[in-house]
Amino acid sequence: MDMRSRLNAALKEAMKSKDATRLSTLRLIMAAIKDRDIAMRSEGREEGVGDDEILGILGRMVKQRQESANAYEEAGRLELAEGERAEIGVIEDFLPRQLSDEEITEAIDRALADTGAQSIRDMGRVMAELKAKYTGQMDFGKVGPMVKDRLG
Repeated sequence: MDMRSRLNAALKEAMKSKDATRLSTLRLIMAAIKDRDIAMRSEGREEGVGDDEILGILGRMVKQRQESANAYEEAGRLELAEGERAEIGVIEDFLPRQLSDEEITEAIDRALADTGAQSIRDMGRVMAELKAKYTGQMDFGKVGPMVKDRLG
């Protein structure tokens, strides 16, 4: 089942069970996907958002909510931080399992070998290889510096 179908089924189930947090989060996800579909149509691409792009959207949504939750905690607004964390839980239900640090290191090693990367100039090729294979499974904000250290 593709991501859109999974999300639509979950949305219907949340409506039936009257789970307000899950329902509102799923509606936000669907709105973000629809926004991206519209943007792609304006670029002349009619096919819409694929599963890889949906995983990217979900990953960005998790990151935004983590940043918001941290900001709310620093401001002493714990109830708002809890709301953000609840949304993260719903979004993560649709993301693949996150790789462990050891698995990330192995993935970087494979990508370096596959691309034949030798210097920092090859970093773009290595990151493209990792993104193609591991979208949604690792935080590329953390992986980038790790690749840079290996190449530098």
